[in-house]
Amino acid sequence: MREVIIEKLKQIEQQENITILHAVESGSRAWGFESPDSDFDVRFIYVRPKNYYLKLEQTRDVLEFPINDLLDVNGWDLQKALRLLHRSNPSVFEWFKSPVVYRDTAFSHEFIPLMENYFSAKSGIYHYLNMADGNYREYLRGEMVRAKKYFYVLRPLLACRWIFRTNTPPP
Repeated sequence: MREVIIEKLKQIEQQENITILHAVESGSRAWGFESPDSDFDVRFIYVRPKNYYLKLEQTRDVLEFPINDLLDVNGWDLQKALRLLHRSNPSVFEWFKSPVVYRDTAFSHEFIPLMENYFSAKSGIYHYLNMADGNYREYLRGEMVRAKKYFYVLRPLLACRWIFRTNTPPP
């Protein structure tokens, strides 16, 4: 499947006229508790040619591709990723800590050490507590609950615990 994903990323680069700087697995497969029916949640950060950024009109900063049974692929423009990092958005930290990397570039290696300067424990805890609460309401209130759904509540709670103890982004 790795080869299929890497080929899909190359197709996206050609189709959208972008360069992908970093691409990873972001969902349950990255967390180590995928189920047989889990799709691949591929996330990436990209840049467009320089002239694209010189436009005066607002441009779309997200690329989303139709979800099928196997692939869920989307990416953020570098400007969006930087704005979110500036606000300490935990997703940016998660993408760069994913154990499953599909595209790694010099950008990735230069970016990772800079990220730590933007981590906010308060923002991280707020994000993960809201995620746990939302997942609890969505997944754990029914009559029949799949075991995997408990992890959707436990993972963000454990992330909060990590932040409380270390004041760093969770792994």
